[in-house]
Amino acid sequence: MRSRLALVSIGSVVVAVVAAAAGGSGSSLGEGTVFLPNPVADLQDQSLTDQKDADYRALQPAYHRVTLTNLDGSGYLRGDWATIVSETGNAAYSPANTFNYNRHQDEFEQVMAYYWVTEAQNYLQRLGFGSGTFRPVNKESQRVRINQWGADNSFFTDKRDELRFGKGGVDDAEDAEVILHEYGHAIQDSQQTPLGFGFSREAGAIGEGFGDYWAVTVSTLIAPTPDPACVADWDSVSYTSTVPHCLRRVDTNLHYPGDLNGQVHHDGQIWSRALWDIRKALGNVAADTTIIEAHFDMPNPTMPQLAATTVAVARQLYGNGAATKVKAAFVARGILQ
Repeated sequence: MRSRLALVSIGSVVVAVVAAAAGGSGSSLGEGTVFLPNPVADLQDQSLTDQKDADYRALQPAYHRVTLTNLDGSGYLRGDWATIVSETGNAAYSPANTFNYNRHQDEFEQVMAYYWVTEAQNYLQRLGFGSGTFRPVNKESQRVRINQWGADNSFFTDKRDELRFGKGGVDDAEDAEVILHEYGHAIQDSQQTPLGFGFSREAGAIGEGFGDYWAVTVSTLIAPTPDPACVADWDSVSYTSTVPHCLRRVDTNLHYPGDLNGQVHHDGQIWSRALWDIRKALGNVAADTTIIEAHFDMPNPTMPQLAATTVAVARQLYGNGAATKVKAAFVARGILQ
């Protein structure tokens, strides 16, 4: 709890009094409990189910204490890179910046969103975006709404520059890869001024493919699991019957243009596989730097157009050897010849 110095007059004597003031700690660091990245992937247990938001025994090993960074010190989940602007139930608040909840409490998803969005932006800056080497990418306090959407869906709205997470089935913000996927849309949108990203179906597929790729590249960096190519293993238990439970995968064997069907989430798996292969060839730092940098000023590309730009960026940043590997990944998907 902060205190303030007040001057009080007693007779003719003025004395200083320390008065308690409600508020946060003023610290940018805190503690929170999260999934890393989600219970199914972490525990490698495909039998886990939502059970109406119950906090049951089998889930307990999936909770992890983490350090929350970049907080504004107010006691709420607000900071340099994420701001929880609305929620169902109680707003997470702690004057000591201690945010330990379980999934049966609405505050848990607020902590999840704050932690994973903040970690994603911190990763971008470690890559050099907004920290001196490259142009900033979504370098702002991203607005986030938790459990405000009744359906089993989440989305980024460019009109309000906001991430919104649904509460149908498994609450979407319980799965880090859903959070990171939607943040991927915010990344691409921020790189196009003033239009935003993706107006055609093909560009929309690129957006969905990049969102899936961003989800797995960041979650694998922070919390590696045995099947990293499976996206949103926990969220998908509510609507998939086969195992492993995956919203989508980034290692499918789809090809351009023959496997395009006009459904952006399906077609995006062609793009995400190419990006995943680039990551395997170059490592996460060179791959992610190249992929992100290639997005600038490409608001509505086709897959071949953005692939060609990505190859050119790889050559500029890392030389001909890297460019050859990047091109090979796109050729394998039929995107480049």
